[in-house]
Amino acid sequence: MTTTAHSSSPVLCTVKDAVVLLRLGRSTIYELMASGELPFIKLGRARRIKRADIDAFVDQLQPQSI
Repeated sequence: MTTTAHSSSPVLCTVKDAVVLLRLGRSTIYELMASGELPFIKLGRARRIKRADIDAFVDQLQPQSI
């Protein structure tokens, strides 16, 4: 089985993990999830984000010209 995430990285990340990985605020992560820009899985009351979806989100970001 091939995976894009490093073996030490979790496959499913918490919102707190996403905050650390993306260096964004908690509210921003929830806004991205609500808008559909950052897909997530809901397990009971818990929300988890696939590490692959975090990586895909970063890959689609466009650099801003100054």
